[in-house]
Amino acid sequence: MSEHPRILIIDDDTIVADSLVEFFNAEGCNAVAAYTPSDAMALLAQSNDNPAGVFQVVICDINLPEIGGIELLRKITQEHRQAAVIMLTGYGTIESAVEALRIGAVDFLTKPVIDDELRIALQRALRQHELQRENTTLRSRLEDECGLDNIVGNDHRMQKIYETIRAVAPSRTTVLMTGESGVGKSMIASAIHQSSTRNAKPYVELACGSIPETLLESELFGHVKGAFTGAHADKQGKFLAADGGTLFLDEINSASPGMQLKLLRVLQERRFEPVGSNETIEVDVRVILASNQPLEELVASGDFRQDLYYRINVIKIEMPPLRERIGDIESLATHFLEMQSQELGRRFTGFTAEALDALRRYTYPGNVRELSNLVERAAVLSRSLTIGIEDFPQHLTDRSPDAPLGMGAAIGINPANDSWKPMTLSDALIKPEREIILQTLLANDWNRQQSAEILGINRTTLYKKMKALGIDPSDHAQAG
Repeated sequence: MSEHPRILIIDDDTIVADSLVEFFNAEGCNAVAAYTPSDAMALLAQSNDNPAGVFQVVICDINLPEIGGIELLRKITQEHRQAAVIMLTGYGTIESAVEALRIGAVDFLTKPVIDDELRIALQRALRQHELQRENTTLRSRLEDECGLDNIVGNDHRMQKIYETIRAVAPSRTTVLMTGESGVGKSMIASAIHQSSTRNAKPYVELACGSIPETLLESELFGHVKGAFTGAHADKQGKFLAADGGTLFLDEINSASPGMQLKLLRVLQERRFEPVGSNETIEVDVRVILASNQPLEELVASGDFRQDLYYRINVIKIEMPPLRERIGDIESLATHFLEMQSQELGRRFTGFTAEALDALRRYTYPGNVRELSNLVERAAVLSRSLTIGIEDFPQHLTDRSPDAPLGMGAAIGINPANDSWKPMTLSDALIKPEREIILQTLLANDWNRQQSAEILGINRTTLYKKMKALGIDPSDHAQAG
């Protein structure tokens, strides 16, 4: 038993209430009595103002004046969630017990209650209180990490995105996000969920592009045992797992036409059948989708259903790439460094001016995700509490301090004197394309699959572009 747990006894029979207070105090608890529901709610409200005085357990009679025990139980579970409630009655019925447990009571005891029953019920209630307290703490930490306040950026486009999140969060409206890989679409989806009334329910993510087409239907809708080879047991799908909460489907552009049709149906009707089953399951799920390719172009080419596009394009959030948010780079890097300070237990003081200049000049083919990885790497390897340019990988620091920013430099225009050399558009785009592909490969240690995903192309296309642009890993191998 925890040290001196606080217990509130609610019973209009003063003899019963006082005897229970006497019993629990003798057991090492700190018990007090309330003889009416109004007195009980007043004591509970006072306890909220004093963390040391919070009641872990409430023992409540079911037959009370004013509003009755069941209605009081409902108010306590709504307004004082951490309190574990045990119901008592002298006229026990199965119906009242079921109703009390359904609302949230931990236990239901019939008078007269013997001492051992009270001890066992108290232990169960204290365990329930501790679980509820831990859940509240975890939810608070999740809100701190994934809520709107944790999204960093003063760019005017990001400010409009914040306003959109606040506007759409309370509704069940479908949200579509577009933008390159790594721009923070998952963070925005989490923020929408945490800012909504669904934040106590599950938040489930699925990257559709990472699941083979043959398994995606099962991942989304589940399957029954024997539905296909390897289906050795029933499996719950993501839609059912997110029931009452939010489902974030990333890389929706990779879904096949057949899967798009199934998604259209579940979005319209909010019902589906698991693979291999005739049972129809209804769900209440808020769906957020993301694409790293322009869906309008996929619709025009016939690779994405027009009716599905119109169904999901209710609220659209376009995420800008990090290279277009140069003003946010310092605040983002500082935010990631603070996270590493907590993770590593080191009090980093910030970045040198040279390091910040290098961060601002880099083009970030991997976007915000790549910046986060760069800061994490620097924090882990740095011998100083101030991150310097020497703590970054060479591909970030090789750029000349005088190199002009933007696409102009890549295609031969010098902003200093507006000089340029004539060339075709296709020739002009070769240099920036080669630079972006090379930087992405370097940032991902030459992992072709991961680099292709960041660039929004398949691995075969990446190999062809590397060959055409003369990008050879052996030419860029670093010693050590």
